[in-house]
Amino acid sequence: MQRRHFIKSLAASAALLAAAPLLQAAGNPSFRFLRPPGSKDEKDFAATCIRCGKCGEVCPNRCIKYLGTENGFESLDTPYIVPREQACILCMKCGDVCPTGAIESLPREAEAIMEKVDMGVARVDRTLCLSWQGKTCGVCYRACPLQDVAIRIGRLEQPHVLEGCVGCGLCERSCIQIPQAIKIIPSHTRKRV
Repeated sequence: MQRRHFIKSLAASAALLAAAPLLQAAGNPSFRFLRPPGSKDEKDFAATCIRCGKCGEVCPNRCIKYLGTENGFESLDTPYIVPREQACILCMKCGDVCPTGAIESLPREAEAIMEKVDMGVARVDRTLCLSWQGKTCGVCYRACPLQDVAIRIGRLEQPHVLEGCVGCGLCERSCIQIPQAIKIIPSHTRKRV
């Protein structure tokens, strides 16, 4: 009897382990990611993307990865970016190779990027930020490709996020604090709320 009970428990444990990714399929709220620059809104993006992988192949910064079931089956194999691991440098090459327009082709010009790119928006946690704690830092400002448009600095290099932030994640990637004092809030989660 003990052997039979052991085998049943082992089978039940294996089934739970196998089902774990499926249990997350409804979306994992703690998994924070960005879509490539110029992507359509989340619903249209998931419907339009054909999962060809061309965007990741052309990315010179190697920041584009592909989703498993962590965001549900409708997003399976679609491209995403985790800014803390490797942020987007806004080269705009991913849109140039997208065959379906899920990622719009945009010129690498500040005006076009500010008008059409909405990956997310940076948020500063002042309780973690060194500059807001009285020590000068300014690393996030210096990492930003849109200085004084997306982020500006004040006294002691205190960062202030501006309306021009497109959410590339370079500020988050460069933040020297652990946990980071500046994070990108993805546009697809802001619009859902």
